[in-house]
This record gives sequence, structure tokens and C-alpha cells, in this order.
Amino acid sequence: MDLLPFPLGPLNPRVEHLVVATALLALAYLVVSRLLPRINRVLDAREDATEGARQRAEEVLRQAEEKRAETAAVLAGARHDAARTRQRAAEEGTALIAAARTDGRRERDAVVAGERARIAAECAEAEAELRMCVSELASELASRMVGEQLPARAEPRP
Repeated sequence: MDLLPFPLGPLNPRVEHLVVATALLALAYLVVSRLLPRINRVLDAREDATEGARQRAEEVLRQAEEKRAETAAVLAGARHDAARTRQRAAEEGTALIAAARTDGRRERDAVVAGERARIAAECAEAEAELRMCVSELASELASRMVGEQLPARAEPRP
């Protein structure tokens, strides 16, 4: 039996087909309505797990970034301290070198002055000895040049 009395060909459904289709649609609706909440719960749990994992990963990344920033700050402070220590050591080394150089110059000047005084004293002593012996040495030299013995004068020259 046809639902509509018009000849529509395959578009005119039969009543028994409509009853079977309605029963199958109701059965499919019941199956889907029972499974759909379960599927939704599984999907929600999966999304929570995925979203939770993403949030945990973001939290771990944030903590890692904080640790990296802390480490960078500590390293920067250590580098600054090391540079300050190097600078202080360089300044102290420069001061020590300058002090040693000054001490060395002072000692050198003292030694040079002492030796100059000693040399001047020795020169004066040698000159005094030579002044006393100069007439003898001159007469001896003249005797050698002339070839005869000449008398030496005994008076020293001032």
C-alpha cells in the first residue's frame, strides 16, 4: 500500500517501509542516546588529559624559564664579582709594582751616591799620593828620556 495515491515512482514510500524505517530510527536513537554520554565522557576525559598535560607542560616550561633566569642572574653576579676582583688585583699589582720601582730607584740612588762618594775619596787619595810622588816620577821619566840621571825636586805642588 502506498502512502500517497499519486504515482511518484520510487519517491512514493510504502507504509511498511516507513514503519520499519521508523523502528530502526528509534532503535538507532536509543543506541546513540545511550552511547553518546559515554562517548562524551571519554572525549571530555581525553580533552582534560590533553589539556592537563598541556597545562603541566606549560608550567614546567615556566618553571624552567624561571630557573634559567635565576641561573643567568647568578652567573651575571659571579661574572661581575670576578671582574671586580680582577680589577682590584690589577690595581693592587700596579700599586705594588710602582712601590717596588720606587724602592728600587731609592736603593739605586743610595748605592750610586755612596759609590760616587767612595770614588771621589779614592780619587782624592790617589791625587794626594801622586802629588807627593810626581817630582820623583817626573825626574825618573826625564832621566829615561835624556839618558842620564837627573836630581828630583822634593817640593810638592799645590
